[in-house]
Amino acid sequence: MSTEKVLLNAKTLRANQTEAEQRLWYNLRAHRFMDLKFKRQKPMGRYIVDFVCVEHQLIIEIDGGQHAEQAGYDLQRDAWLRGQGYTVLRFWNHEVMHQLEGVLEQIRSTITLSPDPSPTSGRGE
Repeated sequence: MSTEKVLLNAKTLRANQTEAEQRLWYNLRAHRFMDLKFKRQKPMGRYIVDFVCVEHQLIIEIDGGQHAEQAGYDLQRDAWLRGQGYTVLRFWNHEVMHQLEGVLEQIRSTITLSPDPSPTSGRGE
């Protein structure tokens, strides 16, 4: 897929977020979560990730029912992203919609357990 096509696809995905993606984005955007910068529908190589915090090399994916049929693709995609140095967290739509605090806590725990890339940054909650 060409770079232009990936960028256009990312723009379309940002404009058509699922309800679960909108709900999580509300909590992640504008440095609301642990004062960290997250981007949404960000192209990475030939893939587009739902959310990424580059500072902590963390990718968050929100999956709907279609992902049950594309497990092989997701495994290949996640392996490539991990090969780029990223941690990939996956949540189902219903987890975000009905257990948002638990999802946020798992994200927080993952960030807290990963080595701080800039120990003098003073960032935190």
